[in-house]
Amino acid sequence: MTGRRRAVVACGALALDVRRIARRRGWDLEVVPVPALLHNHPERIGGAVAELSADRDVVAVAYGDCGTYGALDSFPRLTGENCYDVFARDEVRAALEEEPGTYFLTDFLARTFEHAVWRELGLDRYPSLRDEYFRHYTRVVWLAQRPTPATRLAAARAAERLGLPLVEVEVGNAGLERQLERLLAPAGAATRAAG
Repeated sequence: MTGRRRAVVACGALALDVRRIARRRGWDLEVVPVPALLHNHPERIGGAVAELSADRDVVAVAYGDCGTYGALDSFPRLTGENCYDVFARDEVRAALEEEPGTYFLTDFLARTFEHAVWRELGLDRYPSLRDEYFRHYTRVVWLAQRPTPATRLAAARAAERLGLPLVEVEVGNAGLERQLERLLAPAGAATRAAG
């Protein structure tokens, strides 16, 4: 259809990064976020993406599989199982080879840990469950996209909540940008001159 702006339907955990990349690259895109808390109900993600895509010219879906068991595979989407793969596939694999009990944080998850993990898992009401839920984890690795003091503090607090040591690995968002570029190029999402 003509007159419709191209859109990227993005996981709420990735939408801010997708917007930043699109703005910097001069891509004329609407970024449509899907609530990040749907990760706690992955069976609902496919339906939410389809609903938000219905009236848009969707050129990409900024999601890994994220536990949907292929429900997003009918859309042009990011490669990988989850956002950890999107940001830092090689680093994630190396960290898991080194220490299989690694719990990962992205900037988004570090910033929203209290709500998205602690409260959503009921640990605010039943703190004794922490040791049961996280007993096989041995460390937290923060895959830092933009390591600001505030996000560093949030990552440290999350690791402290889990009673685990924190390792920071700066990864940036080049992996996400490369994948978006791959998805947008075939769709004819030409960049416009910045300025």
